[in-house]
Amino acid sequence: MGSAVSTHDPTPTTALPESKQNQEATTTVTSASDDTKPKKKICCACPDTKKLRDECIVEHGEAACTKWIEAHRDCLRAEGFNV
Repeated sequence: MGSAVSTHDPTPTTALPESKQNQEATTTVTSASDDTKPKKKICCACPDTKKLRDECIVEHGEAACTKWIEAHRDCLRAEGFNV
């Protein structure tokens, strides 16, 4: 009778790895959503379009540089920034 009490049901042992798999799946999904976040700071993203935008604004004023401003915004959006 003592051996019947010490016998373990394999179901709880099997359920534990499944819950761990669910946690791993959740972690994988979370990691995938992190890929959409910018990997750089906004000040360091798109240096080429930023330089052209800044030079144009200094020389010609903001109103005359909408083409470069939009190009820089498009680049930032492509990098994952919400601007």
